[in-house]
Amino acid sequence: MHIDLHTHSTASDGTDTPAELVRNAAAAGLDVVALTDHDTVRGHAEAITALPEGLTLVTGAELSCRIDGVGLHMLAYLFDPDEPELARERELVRDDRVPRAQTMVRKLQALGVPIEWEQVARIAGDGSVGRPHIATALVDLGVVQTVSDAFTPEWLANGGRAYAEKHELDPFDAIRLVKAAGGVTVFAHPLAVERGEVVPEASIARFAAAGLDGIEVDHMDHDEPTRARLRGLAKELGLLATGSSDYHGSRKTVRLGEYTTDPEIYGEITRRATGAFPVPGAGGPRPA
Repeated sequence: MHIDLHTHSTASDGTDTPAELVRNAAAAGLDVVALTDHDTVRGHAEAITALPEGLTLVTGAELSCRIDGVGLHMLAYLFDPDEPELARERELVRDDRVPRAQTMVRKLQALGVPIEWEQVARIAGDGSVGRPHIATALVDLGVVQTVSDAFTPEWLANGGRAYAEKHELDPFDAIRLVKAAGGVTVFAHPLAVERGEVVPEASIARFAAAGLDGIEVDHMDHDEPTRARLRGLAKELGLLATGSSDYHGSRKTVRLGEYTTDPEIYGEITRRATGAFPVPGAGGPRPA
């Protein structure tokens, strides 16, 4: 089985619609794909309707969190999307995305970048506006060459010159809320140091003690020594070790299925979840 547990659609900051994403996942040879848009489940219904036969969808979200001034992302899988407390927190995060993005645009303008809010809003479309949309605008303006180049201290990285904070969950609250909604939590790209400051391993141990289920090990932002280090940490803490593409369509160079999760780990995730279940595809033909 080929299993990719971290992807994004136009419901947040990807470039594939949810329907395109599941069709592309099937064409890439995946058997299982998780749709984990930032702080939203808006893309799930469209993805389920378009889900090709032979492809299974894991519903999820990537929750924005912060601890001790450091931002991090928590992948949440197979939770009940209607659980009111978790739904309310997701809404608070989403509602803060527009004023936060507008603040970053103003900071960029103060730095001499000829960026306009209308340009960013047009790029975001109906998605939850975020830094990748601003980064895309910087690419279009010729300020940086790639979206990844915008995520540096010079521009949009955590604590960078144009960075602005938003409402984010305490990770311990995120773990608690997802568990209460019947879901499973995996700490996304925990040692992606190129993105900015990361939490210390001692914090990961505290997350594990609070009920964290796993950590994302195989990821484009982790080099081989980092993956080995995280795999050892997962074993030490009794955490599941996942692998995922963090696919954003054309916004990143990574391909669907470039990094995958072991089927036994996937089976354990589905065994632990009680809020929702993987959806087997029957909405359309699987690409040849």
